[in-house]
Amino acid sequence: ERAIARHEVREIEQRHTIDGPRQDVTLDEEDDVVIIYNRVPKTASTSFTNIAYDLCAKNKYHVLHINTTKNNPVMSLQDQVRFVKNVTSWKEMKPGFYHGHVSYLDFAKFGVKKKPIYINVIRDPIERLVSYYYFLRFGDDYRPGLRRRKQGDKKTFDECVAAGGSDCAPEKLWLQIPFFCGHSSECWNVGSRWALEQAKYNLINEYFLVGVTEELEDFIMLLEAALPRFFRGATELYRTGKKSHLRKTTEKKLPTKETIAKLQQSEIWKMENEFYEFALEQFQFVRAHAVREKDGELYILAQNFFYEKIYPKSN
Repeated sequence: ERAIARHEVREIEQRHTIDGPRQDVTLDEEDDVVIIYNRVPKTASTSFTNIAYDLCAKNKYHVLHINTTKNNPVMSLQDQVRFVKNVTSWKEMKPGFYHGHVSYLDFAKFGVKKKPIYINVIRDPIERLVSYYYFLRFGDDYRPGLRRRKQGDKKTFDECVAAGGSDCAPEKLWLQIPFFCGHSSECWNVGSRWALEQAKYNLINEYFLVGVTEELEDFIMLLEAALPRFFRGATELYRTGKKSHLRKTTEKKLPTKETIAKLQQSEIWKMENEFYEFALEQFQFVRAHAVREKDGELYILAQNFFYEKIYPKSN
């Protein structure tokens, strides 16, 4: 897959550089845009990314998957520099939509003039963990033939929690906070209050929009209204397209109330749930100021500001 990807990149670069060197490529402001979707595992990220792939040819942008070794969400310092340089200076790939299981990276630390637009989706922390638990054992309907890491383990999530297993331990809930917190050491210290507050800060100040899995269609609708250069047609595609369904984990059994209650006693769950509730409230706030409901359907508000008292007066 990597060899094929390198070959494709070389072909694209050759096509773009036939008429001149790369540094001579100039971009319109509308095209000089990069979106980074640092997707959290098991949050409907594949369903959403498939929409970007379906729209990229029609809307004329590039989609690039960030594939890290062993899906490690933390990049080495040298890879951080390489990645920032690629994203900001790789003009042939602009406008670009990058996606991958990578924790938030602050581009401002590297002295770049124009930062990318960050978006993301998060999910109820217990539901996400349950989905991931069964995904590792049974896979999903997206690539049903692929052998998963825990294939053959028939233990249910309830049985795992009752036995105090490591795959369902509260520490496994600690994922959405560090993904938003970033590349600092403290982000990955399980149960860190500093990491939680940093994740909240980044969500508000560094992310353009963060949706929730449970309201994915509304997230897509808001993106289409705000960033039509990338997402024109996304809402209709999600509603009617073959890939509009959520990627479903096979053989998933919902946990009992007792299992849920046991996990909810953990301080780690309380922190991850606090972050989820924080993100949900912010998303609903954004949505409330962007859409209205009529006859059970949501519709996007038209422009609601204008300019007046423009001086000096023209003759």
